[in-house]
Amino acid sequence: MISKGLAIQDLRAGVPGREILKGITLSVEPGEVVAVMGPNGSGKSTLSNVIMGRAAYTVTSGSIKLDGVELTELQTHERAKAGVFLISQYPEELPGVTIDELLEAALVSDGVRTGGLGAMIEDQASKVGFPERLRDRFVNVDLSGGEKKRAEVVQMGILNPRFAVLDEIDSGLDIDALRAVAKRVREIVADSGTGVLVITHYARLLRELEPDRVLVLQDGQIKDEGDLELAVNLERTGYAEYLDSDPSSKSGSLEDLFRL
Repeated sequence: MISKGLAIQDLRAGVPGREILKGITLSVEPGEVVAVMGPNGSGKSTLSNVIMGRAAYTVTSGSIKLDGVELTELQTHERAKAGVFLISQYPEELPGVTIDELLEAALVSDGVRTGGLGAMIEDQASKVGFPERLRDRFVNVDLSGGEKKRAEVVQMGILNPRFAVLDEIDSGLDIDALRAVAKRVREIVADSGTGVLVITHYARLLRELEPDRVLVLQDGQIKDEGDLELAVNLERTGYAEYLDSDPSSKSGSLEDLFRL
């Protein structure tokens, strides 16, 4: 496995009474974009939450390392300080906190001087089309799905994390916004060397984002790997090939889909 970037080795994790990730091994080098696709209920969002250290999930074996530092024993805020950044499928609302206040607190906690922060946020916002009039709103409160995703990319552009997980960042974005967000993510990767793991259902995002690799996740395991062509084929043919190869994955309740 790599010594720099994100390295996941034989990761097994889940919720009480159920294993969801069943031996995930993958890596994302600095400046690399890796996409994960898979059917509903395959464990994609579980993977993002486990990387970030969400308390609802338990790691039973394996490791998650960032630049050689083991993350599995760290709390979520400690992982953030180590350089992990998550844009979740449903970004959290922070009533009472503006984006300016949030970013100032984050930078101060890392010992970064915040002079000129307002101008930096204005610049980042303009690059993804985040309206100036929304700057004074509390974080993600009363914003549309697309506005929330743009606001999160503004934060990513200011914080320049070592590694970022983008969980369905295309959800809620129209075509123009999708292009603007993908372009900005590519710029951050190029300028800061951020490694990115992007989770999506759709090749249209990946056409804009141009990932280095595409992985297929099914039943908590990596079943295939390829390039953008793999994503395009999946959008056309679906996941029948992977579902048929694992009949046990067809069992499970509708509730399971929402837990993953």
